[in-house]
Amino acid sequence: MTTTPSDPARRRLIFALDVGDGIDEALSWVRRLRDHVGLFKVGKEAFTSLGPEIVHRIRQEGAEVFLDLKFHDIPNTVARAAEAACGLGVSMFNVHASGGRRMIADAAEAVRRWSGERGEDPPVVLAVTVLTSLDGKDLEEIGFSLGVEGMVLRLAGMARDAGAGGVVASPHDAAAIRKACGKDFVIVTPGIRGADAVSGDDQKRAWSAEEAVRAGADFVVVGRPIRLARDPAAEADRIVQQIGEGLSKRPA
Repeated sequence: MTTTPSDPARRRLIFALDVGDGIDEALSWVRRLRDHVGLFKVGKEAFTSLGPEIVHRIRQEGAEVFLDLKFHDIPNTVARAAEAACGLGVSMFNVHASGGRRMIADAAEAVRRWSGERGEDPPVVLAVTVLTSLDGKDLEEIGFSLGVEGMVLRLAGMARDAGAGGVVASPHDAAAIRKACGKDFVIVTPGIRGADAVSGDDQKRAWSAEEAVRAGADFVVVGRPIRLARDPAAEADRIVQQIGEGLSKRPA
């Protein structure tokens, strides 16, 4: 059984557990931070290295998981992957919105059916819009002509209409998504940075946690700024404080 920190601001902080040096190291981060963050993000690096066992072990530690594997394949394959994510007991997982309306719809329907048959709360299905490592020039090079904001809003609207519960998007796009998709649509924002620069940073469109939440983000994902801090727990608490400040400054 998982538990979630009671502080509303703390529940919104997701720690990116992007480590691949063994399950013991990963779990040491979970134990160090489980009272300071709301969820742990298991991405491609950790999942490829450690497998589904890392998800099971995190949940055994009483923490919740955001499975960040960005499923992108034919609809049937993604639907089966969605069912597998449900079986792992994750709280949220994501697919690539660029996989199309039917892929998203089939994944969302698979989650509803799987959870309904077992009487369990379904995980939140998130659609990834435009990676925070990409900017307008990158999209143009790929062949997309709408620009970042236009592409994000098109993908977010399609994902909502297809049954996704929310999106993963840059904090720059949170306000526009909130306006277009409504107050109940979940917005998860990676690319969160504090005042200090992170060496080797590849995020091109990053904001602080306060800015992201004030703009409309429901959850913020933070990895290196916490992991590389001298006191990771204290840094997580500092970011939680920023989240609380962002919540207090949101428009009524």
